Amino acid sequence: MFNVNKEKCIGCSQCVKDCPVSAISLNENKAEINNTTCFKCGHCIAICPVEAVSTDDYNMEEVIPYDKAKFTVDAENLLNFIKFRRSTRRFKNQKVEKEKIEKIIDAGRFTQTSTNSQDVSYTVVTDKLDELKELAYESLKQKGEYILANLTPETAYLERYAKMWVYFYDMYKKDKKNDKLFFNAPLAIFVSSPNVTNGTLASSNMELMTDALGLGTFFSGFLLIAAKDNQPMLDLLGVKDHNQLSSCLVIGYPDVKYNRTVPRKEAVVKWI
Repeated sequence: MFNVNKEKCIGCSQCVKDCPVSAISLNENKAEINNTTCFKCGHCIAICPVEAVSTDDYNMEEVIPYDKAKFTVDAENLLNFIKFRRSTRRFKNQKVEKEKIEKIIDAGRFTQTSTNSQDVSYTVVTDKLDELKELAYESLKQKGEYILANLTPETAYLERYAKMWVYFYDMYKKDKKNDKLFFNAPLAIFVSSPNVTNGTLASSNMELMTDALGLGTFFSGFLLIAAKDNQPMLDLLGVKDHNQLSSCLVIGYPDVKYNRTVPRKEAVVKWI
């Protein structure tokens, strides 16, 4: 429940004005929260000038007072940071520390979700990475062989991918270092949610945190295809029936150094 300390509350009504579901009202100049309609977004905690609002639903020790020096990111630096990021597919033979993995997940955990559902889940694969690789390579090989055996004009565009998946499988079976799915990275994080948009938004912030930690990553679409309708993979990842895989971040220490940004297409923008 969300609660108001009546002794601290000064009746400023900031929480009343900022509540997105109008779950707060003033009674005798003190804020009262209707926990039936409240969806626990935390705006009231964030906006209260006297720290009168708290909750026992979440860990209040995570609440940090605003500090401009620590909370502000220069816009130009942020844009350059985004421009400079690269999808990394060359990794060092070096494990990623648990503390860094937890920060990456926190970046996803604190991302906004629709109706504050906070319904994003994370599967961190390290110890069972070899098992996951076997399942993923086998799955893509089978999907590739099926596509090649049943080509139609409508599926012709998939032919090059199908050949690629079969080739990847053959190369991996010859030598496990020929890893064209994970590129020998030590870590993969699968993000899932009943709402794919929520998982995708979380993944974007996770990628930014990954780069900020000096790590490299790429989003693997092939691994999502491998997991689709593949129950052994979904079981290994612990993806529940109502969840959908939103993304897979393959992560490790980069074994490559980039020296500049790259150009991009002009944005397609309509000003109306």
